[in-house]
Amino acid sequence: MTSLEAWKAVPFHFWSGVFFVFGCITGSFLNVCIHRMPRGQSVVSPPSHCPACNYSIPWFLNIPLVTWLYLRGKCANCRAPISIRYFLVELLTGLLFLGSWLVAGRTSVWLTIAYCIFLSGLVVATFIDFEHFIIPDAITIGGMVAGFILSFAIPILHSAANAKQALQSSIFGMAVGGGVIYAILRIGKLLFGREKINLDPNSRIIFTETTLILPNREIPYEDIFYRKSDVIALEAKSVEMIDRCYGSVPIRITPDRLQIGEDTFDPEPVKHWEVVADKMVLPREAMGFGDVKFMAAIGAFLGVKATLFSLLLSSMIGALVGLVLILFRRQEWSSKIPYGPYIAFAAAIWVFGGHRLLDWWLSGRAFY
Repeated sequence: MTSLEAWKAVPFHFWSGVFFVFGCITGSFLNVCIHRMPRGQSVVSPPSHCPACNYSIPWFLNIPLVTWLYLRGKCANCRAPISIRYFLVELLTGLLFLGSWLVAGRTSVWLTIAYCIFLSGLVVATFIDFEHFIIPDAITIGGMVAGFILSFAIPILHSAANAKQALQSSIFGMAVGGGVIYAILRIGKLLFGREKINLDPNSRIIFTETTLILPNREIPYEDIFYRKSDVIALEAKSVEMIDRCYGSVPIRITPDRLQIGEDTFDPEPVKHWEVVADKMVLPREAMGFGDVKFMAAIGAFLGVKATLFSLLLSSMIGALVGLVLILFRRQEWSSKIPYGPYIAFAAAIWVFGGHRLLDWWLSGRAFY
C-alpha cells in the first residue's frame, strides 16, 4: 500500500481531529508571535515564560486550551492574570485548521496545509494590528515570499494547471493587491490627510523630545509622522523656547524641519518648547503602508480575484463596524481604526467559500 493510499485509508474525521489539535498547538506559538513581534523580540528564545515574574513555563503547563482553563487564567507561579487572548487564539487557530481540512482535505492535503499557513499569518496580523496598529514586515513581506513559494509548489492554490500559471497568478495578485491599496492610500491622503483640531481659547501645547502634549491627550510623534512630507501646522499666539520667545507667528513642523515665522531650525536638538494657540492641523493617514504590503501578501497566496474580493468586503465590513462604534459613541469620526483585521476576515471568508459567493454575486445564480 502506498503512503497516499495509507493516508486515505484512515477515516476522514480522524484527520479532522488531528488538524484541530495541531491548530491549537500552532495557536500557542502564534501567541508568542503576537506578543513578541511588535516588541522586536525573538519568537524562538527565550522559551515561553510569564511576562510578570519571568517564570519559565514547563511543558506540562503549556498545553493549549487545557492549561489556561486549569490555571483559571493565572500564572502558576505568581498568579498574575493571563489574558484570555491566549485561550482564544489557540481555539481560533484550531478551528481554522479544522475548517481548512473540511474545505480542502478531500481535494489536496497540501492545499490544506497551505491554507493553514496562510490563515496563521492572518491571525497574527489581526491581533497585532488591533493592539499596536501595525502589521510587522515578517508577516507582510514574509507572506509575499511564502505565498510565491507555495504557489510554485502547490499550483492548485491558484486553481492553476501548472507551476508557471500559479506563479503568474501569484505575481499578478501581488501587483494588483499592493497597487490598488497603495492608490487608495494616496487618494485618501489627498482627501483626508489632515485633521483639524479646535482647542479651547489660549490652550497650551507642549512639544517634548518624543511627544506632542495637547490639553486633553498626548500623541507620540511616531503616530503623527509617517513620511517626511507630513506637516503639523498652527498659528501660534505665543511661542516659548529655552533661549527665545515669539508672538503671533505661523508654525510648520515636519520630521526634519521646524519653521517658526521666518526662522528655521533642526527639530532634533529642540528638546522642549511650548505654544499657545486655539487650533492646529495634524497629518492623518487614511491607511497605513502595512495594509498595502498585507494585501500584496494575500494576492501572492490567493491571486487577483481573492484580492479584489477581500478589498471590497473588508471595506464594507470596516465601514459598518466603524459606523456602529460611532453610533454607540465608542469612537469619534477621526479615531484611528485598524484596517488589517477586516482585510484578514475577508480573506478568510474567501478561503472558506468566498469564490462561490463571488460567482453568485456576479452571475445572479443561486448560492450553493
